[in-house]
Amino acid sequence: MRVLVVEDDPGIADLLVRGLERAGYEAAAVPSGQAALAASPEPDVVLLDLGLPDMDGVEVCRQLRGRSELAIIVVTARGEEGDRVAALDEGADDYLVKPFGLAELLARIRAVLRRVRPADRELLRHADLTVDLRTRTVTVGEREVALTPKEFDILEALAVDPGRVVSRQEILERVWDAHWYGPTKVLDVHVAGLRRKLDRPGLVETVYGRGFRLGTPDAQPTPPEVP
Repeated sequence: MRVLVVEDDPGIADLLVRGLERAGYEAAAVPSGQAALAASPEPDVVLLDLGLPDMDGVEVCRQLRGRSELAIIVVTARGEEGDRVAALDEGADDYLVKPFGLAELLARIRAVLRRVRPADRELLRHADLTVDLRTRTVTVGEREVALTPKEFDILEALAVDPGRVVSRQEILERVWDAHWYGPTKVLDVHVAGLRRKLDRPGLVETVYGRGFRLGTPDAQPTPPEVP
């Protein structure tokens, strides 16, 4: 999932890119509207500042929306109602006023993507596991699995890129808070519950010293004998 940060302040741009990368996104930054319009390949999400040096961000939004259905989230210090209305009228999907927390930004990105992504990109599949991001449902084979919100978010973090090791800190920042400094034992408790409910040994793997990933599940459990 590619995110383009359109921001002329290098410090803010770097902070956003690093935070997005920790959350599992492929992120890059450009400092101007023209650079945003020329970006290739086209991103999935644009985080768009309005106060750009070469052109107003509202005009950038209008041109982007005129040619693409990508997700556009305005991130700006301009909080007046007129600015909000202008950006939303030109096709912005959301509007976030600085300063803001990274956790809120990530939540807004997920919410916007649920609205704008094609249905086939809402289904994450691995082995016989299917994660439906739109309905937040999970099936293993033909069996629907009831997960808590936190268990679902952990599974989503792993399922977006099966096989990639997701660090414990990345999951904590993504699922709980961008600046989580508490004990990591809470993650172990939720992962244990997730494994128990999925009932596929080997599906959620621990990579010691690094984090977790989706692996190749062992043979499916033998169904109970019918009396």
